[in-house]
Amino acid sequence: MLAAITAGIAPGIALLCFFYLKQHQYGTEPIKPVVRSFVFGAMLVFPVMVIQHGFKVEDVLQSPFSQAYLMSGLLEEFLKWFIFYFTVYIHIEFNDFYDGIIYGVAISLGFASVENVFYLFAYGIQEAWWRALLPVSSHALFGLMMGSYLGRGKFSLQNKIGKWISLSLLVPFLFHGTYNYLVLQVNSNTIYLMIPFMLILWFVGLRKMKVADLNQTEFLQSKDMRML
Repeated sequence: MLAAITAGIAPGIALLCFFYLKQHQYGTEPIKPVVRSFVFGAMLVFPVMVIQHGFKVEDVLQSPFSQAYLMSGLLEEFLKWFIFYFTVYIHIEFNDFYDGIIYGVAISLGFASVENVFYLFAYGIQEAWWRALLPVSSHALFGLMMGSYLGRGKFSLQNKIGKWISLSLLVPFLFHGTYNYLVLQVNSNTIYLMIPFMLILWFVGLRKMKVADLNQTEFLQSKDMRML
């Protein structure tokens, strides 16, 4: 039991530390609200399980497409977005563009860690290595995308806020749904599709981090110019 819990949580903690320490160049975000976001994300697993079980019992939205895009992609990303928006976005002061990435990753990895523990209890600790490589890391990247758009929304002009907030839900939902659809269609062909899909996912995620760095640099430079 302890081994399953440790193996389930360890990848999420490691990835969160990576993204958290990446922020040091702008001044590290206080750890307490980041941990709180991780815990909120972890708690989301339980309502998601209840809702998904209810639809399964009623045999509603059980096709592979519906399960992937609605029961997983939309449901999970909407609840994570909801938690982000109402516990972080409108309450915690963002100091830089990268803050959104930190909180988005924290919420997603909280969710992924608890989900991973349940999966290892059910299927065995031997599944831990691929769970770390695929589901846990993909959740981190979905949260990174969500947070990067919400971070931009914090600093955008008033007439563009709606655009970034909409993209913060739409983009993770589409990537998450596509990921789950490939998983549900597992065969010799889709296994080969998962490799380029994950490479694209990491490319997009790292690109979002680079954009956040560039936006923050420009923001600091314009702030310095105003102070002169």
